[in-house]
Amino acid sequence: MKIIPLELKENSYEILIGNQVLDSLPKKIKALKLGKDAVIISDKTVSRLHGQRVAKVLRDEGFVIKTFVVPPGEKSKSGPVALKLIEDIARYDVGRKIFIIALGGGVIGDLAGFVAAIYKRGIPYIQVPTTLLAQIDSAIGGKVAVDLAVGKNLAGAFYQPKMVFTDISFLKTLDARQIRNGLAEAVKYGIIVDKQLFVYLEKSFQDFLNLDEGVLQRVVETCSRIKASVVSKDEKESGGLRMILNFGHTLGHAIENAAAFRYHHGEAVAIGMRMAAHISVLKGMLLQKDDQRINALLSSIGLPDSYAGLLKSQIIASMNHDKKFIAAQNRFVLARSIGRVEIVSGVEGDLIDKAIKQFKK
Repeated sequence: MKIIPLELKENSYEILIGNQVLDSLPKKIKALKLGKDAVIISDKTVSRLHGQRVAKVLRDEGFVIKTFVVPPGEKSKSGPVALKLIEDIARYDVGRKIFIIALGGGVIGDLAGFVAAIYKRGIPYIQVPTTLLAQIDSAIGGKVAVDLAVGKNLAGAFYQPKMVFTDISFLKTLDARQIRNGLAEAVKYGIIVDKQLFVYLEKSFQDFLNLDEGVLQRVVETCSRIKASVVSKDEKESGGLRMILNFGHTLGHAIENAAAFRYHHGEAVAIGMRMAAHISVLKGMLLQKDDQRINALLSSIGLPDSYAGLLKSQIIASMNHDKKFIAAQNRFVLARSIGRVEIVSGVEGDLIDKAIKQFKK
């Protein structure tokens, strides 16, 4: 098992990565001294696939398990669902000292982390990510949130888990769309800081899509190290560095929200990355050959190259609620080259319009 430390001024923790390592989860939790009362939060799909096995492994080692299950999908990442979970947990939590295990993908990680952050002003939680996107990105770094009607992730906090436990064998149960969805974030890491990773994905994406275990482990570990390094230097985006992780997210989130989550997160971000690269070219920051490589890799993976059924006004309205705005100025992460990006404030509206038009089906 690979151990990646995420060093912070307070609340440092480890990201543990391995294959077929679920049996070691109880021992790792015991080392954290969180107690024996574990509340698992999961969704119906993940619970059906993995819930009983995870609960049994923990019960066999003396843990008391209570599982709460929500419907799958982004709509569960909401205030009403979070408040119902808190009510249900509070009724159960009598004479106990509980901690939460987030068992699932990005929605469950965000939702369970948000519940952990606000219940009793904060209780411990552990991330056990089961999707590629969660394993390489959303489970790491302590960003927890629920969506509001006007925008994605607008109610949230920075609240770090006690551990991220990544078993890549969970990825074997994902369908091809979910794998491609997660690979979008891996491409993002290559664009923002690691050209070598980008080149590796160009050569090995098909092996990844075929779930080659060696390729899976290498990409998950590389991306996790990148995320841990960025977060350790700028935990709460106060220094600006962590914002580079949002490459493709400004317009990607806008499309995701405006389309009522018809596009999965990675699919929307892939479109957003294409738009961000296009704006980078229009601003004279990025060479066209690099823009072409970005688009070619995203297309080869099978990620969408356009959006449909949305008006420009809907995308702009959604973007204007983005929390990356400061004093009414937009902030984009734009590319200088593959492996280097820059945060740019006040990107011209006509360039945004051109990018939105360029990728409309």
